[in-house]
Amino acid sequence: MKPVRLPAAATLALPRWSIFALCLLYILPGLIGRDPWKGADAAGFGVMWTMAHGTLNDWLWPHVVGLPVPEEGPLAFWLGALCIKLFGGLIGDPMAARISTGLAFLLGSISVWYTTYLLGRRAEAQPLKLAFGGQPEPRDFGRTLADGALLIYLGCLGLLLPSHTTSSGSLHIALIAYCLYLCVRFFDTPTKISAVKIGITLGLLILTRGWVIPLGILLSLLILSAYRQQKLGAQLLFISLPLTLITTGLWVFSIQTVQPFSSSPYQGWMEWNYHQIGFPILENIIHFFRYGIWFAWPAWPFAAWAIYAWRKQERTLHISLPLCFLACVSLLALLNRTHEEGYLLPLLPPLATLAAFGLPTMKRSAINAVDWFAVMVMTGAASLFWFGWIAFQSGWPIRTSHKVLSWAPGYTPTFNAFTFIIALVITVIWFRIVYWRISRQPSVLWRAVVLSSGGVILCWFLLMSLWLPLVNHRVSYSVVAEDMAAKITAPYRCIDSKLGASQRASFGYFSKVHFAGFNEQNCDLLLTQGNRRFQAKTKEPVDKDFPGNWEMIWEGQRAADKDEFFTLYRKIEKR
Repeated sequence: MKPVRLPAAATLALPRWSIFALCLLYILPGLIGRDPWKGADAAGFGVMWTMAHGTLNDWLWPHVVGLPVPEEGPLAFWLGALCIKLFGGLIGDPMAARISTGLAFLLGSISVWYTTYLLGRRAEAQPLKLAFGGQPEPRDFGRTLADGALLIYLGCLGLLLPSHTTSSGSLHIALIAYCLYLCVRFFDTPTKISAVKIGITLGLLILTRGWVIPLGILLSLLILSAYRQQKLGAQLLFISLPLTLITTGLWVFSIQTVQPFSSSPYQGWMEWNYHQIGFPILENIIHFFRYGIWFAWPAWPFAAWAIYAWRKQERTLHISLPLCFLACVSLLALLNRTHEEGYLLPLLPPLATLAAFGLPTMKRSAINAVDWFAVMVMTGAASLFWFGWIAFQSGWPIRTSHKVLSWAPGYTPTFNAFTFIIALVITVIWFRIVYWRISRQPSVLWRAVVLSSGGVILCWFLLMSLWLPLVNHRVSYSVVAEDMAAKITAPYRCIDSKLGASQRASFGYFSKVHFAGFNEQNCDLLLTQGNRRFQAKTKEPVDKDFPGNWEMIWEGQRAADKDEFFTLYRKIEKR
């Protein structure tokens, strides 16, 4: 027997304008008005920026101003570079690159919504008919579940940073969500065009973050089709798989033929893929659950309940298909020893879809517990953001003000009336939503997750509006890079360096210096990076890879980083 018994009044859908507004409030803060940030954000932007201002070789072999980056794949960087080419002159290169990130987020959100909608309107997913009628129509039930899935997706804490950084994570999760949507179409009405789309999407996934997860998805779909006794294996093997190989093969053939910079990133790319798979060890399991609990909150409790509640209908498509995706990416995450940023991201689309089918069966006490948790945690976090902002703006309380400003040394607070008003309005709306949820106790399905997603959006908006100048000052390399550029007064051939991808991209963009390319040697400048905890500051570089006599002409560091420091040397020619 189906576990769902529901009146039509519980399937009131969210207005379309409110869904659109939620998505904009979620994605726009953090994309606008900031520099490339330390870490994956600056590294990804560096590849895009290098491509946009480079030649065909730069597009075929991803690199950061001369530093090869053969890992992952080129697709996300191609899209960012294309946006820089189209819009960089109007809004600046960093903001233009983040347009691709925003578009990927919209693709993922739309895919999650339509996936759940198509599954929710299927006959086997419908609630039991009530004795005197009044059960919801299939389309209304599907729309309400889709609204709930989108709210859960937006509320996932692990989605926040990857969906706002210029890395491959945003496109990766979007393509997985879109592939899940295509699979719903394919298993519902098997057609050749659906198999073609699945094959191309899997190929694009390979070009985004390697072949491990796409291969796992394809094998999982073959197993699922056999489990559901649907004869779909032939189309997957003879239509989808060849198109996957062709889509990927176009890039592989190009780099092997053109040999950009007289070499190829293929070997390094394949080695990176091999490192994504290992034997399961206890450390992987502990890491997976330790970070997965908060990363996938609040999706995983609802998804776990959905699996339990629908356990007697495990062959139904709305349970078996997202569960198939979830099992596949969970297993690959447990086998992944790298613990790289975003390796848990593929969990979120199937989890959000499954979680939506847990909403109609969740007990009211459990829903209220999740709601009160969201109210207390998110309201408390928002209060801290406001309190800290008032402290460093006004200087009172003095102790709090000093503590906050010590987090970003050298930062001078500035007041922006527009930002303040918008943040205040969003905060008032949050309390109105809380009042609506607590006082009226609405019966609609998505009531259980509106506070979780709304609270995440509130806190992120406050952080990326009131606190954005301070955060930007702390994690940007703009000041130190421009300071270094000012010290280079004499002509030079190139700068040799062993900086990481993030630092190299930041110095290359902000200081506009010329780093050594693939085939450039004997540079007359050298930029090194050190750590004051483990390396004593010296007047000469101690590195056998840079022989010769050097003199230090500049050293500096970000004001917010007490350990990391940079030193610029000039080679002294022997006479």
